[in-house]
Amino acid sequence: MKVAVLKEKKHPEKRVALTPDVVKTLVKAGFKCHIESSAGDGSGFYDSSYVAAGAVIEKDRAPLLGDANILLKVNAPSLDEVSLLKEGAVIISFMYAYTIPEIVEACNAKKISTFAMDAVPRISRAQKMDALSSQSNLAGYKAVLLGANALGKIFPLMMTAAGTITPARVLIFGAGVAGLQAVATAKRLGAVVEVTDVRVETKEQVESLGGRFLQVESDGVQTEGGYATEVSEEYLKKQKELISKHVAEADIVITTALVIGKKAPVLITEDMVKTMKPGSVIVDMAVESGGNCELSEFNTTIVKHGITLVGEANLPGLVAVNASELYAKNISTLLLHLADREHFKWDMDDEITKGSLITHNAEIVNDFTKEILNKNKA
Repeated sequence: MKVAVLKEKKHPEKRVALTPDVVKTLVKAGFKCHIESSAGDGSGFYDSSYVAAGAVIEKDRAPLLGDANILLKVNAPSLDEVSLLKEGAVIISFMYAYTIPEIVEACNAKKISTFAMDAVPRISRAQKMDALSSQSNLAGYKAVLLGANALGKIFPLMMTAAGTITPARVLIFGAGVAGLQAVATAKRLGAVVEVTDVRVETKEQVESLGGRFLQVESDGVQTEGGYATEVSEEYLKKQKELISKHVAEADIVITTALVIGKKAPVLITEDMVKTMKPGSVIVDMAVESGGNCELSEFNTTIVKHGITLVGEANLPGLVAVNASELYAKNISTLLLHLADREHFKWDMDDEITKGSLITHNAEIVNDFTKEILNKNKA
């Protein structure tokens, strides 16, 4: 089967879906890999490296897509890209399909099957396919570095002849993959780290990394696949009361809180920002889903009330070399699980196939996506 990889058009994306090393693996498995010219330039993977790995470089994306059996991407396809694919083709990429009904409809119209990297179930045998975790891990690391770069002081305790410099205080909202990596990175740099999360079960993980867990007294929060699915207004009120003091004392606040299928909860209000020390920094990792800070701006770094707000939406893309390497291994592992050189297996009883498949045979087959899209139509 012919696999196509495009140069990502979403600005300012630098990642690529396949690296030359992974192309070698797929070619050895019998797949024909066709790469759009300069697709890997942003990650430092040039056309010559793909050719050496056994890929074919194509300059015109129309015939590239028109002949492809499988399209591998980082970001969800555009309407133009879908229109160029032949009927019955397969797309594997990040989709967040419940946010792009027009793309879902276009895929169904051409009987294109789509697998979402963001819907791969988080089970032990799918760990090597878990692109959400691989990319979030890098994002958590980069978030701390962006915060450190914007902060006008160092992280660690430093004792000098001229006096003692106290360590920076970092407050992290959310102890998922990104949040835990942020904890580890901030601790390595010498900061005092505090963490709050709606999932009490993350307390042990936070403390194992040297962070202090700020716990909200609650009856518990519903979770699904590691994400919160429901947070009450009462809980959010208690959480704000608890962390307001800690926000005011923090040098850097990093927010990662997401609710799958919904807008990110606002955890930091403008009034809370006003209480922060001048020169402090907020890195809002949820900005693409609406933001955890009500002052954050998408893909922009701004200063308000003397506080720097970093709203970078694509943190993994800022470390594109590693992000592409990990993502390519994730997506190729999923592809090799779903298909061989000649055809897709379409094992609908398989948990990985069932969980990640969004559209097939001109209909939405993913229950969660169907539910959210139907709610949005109502």
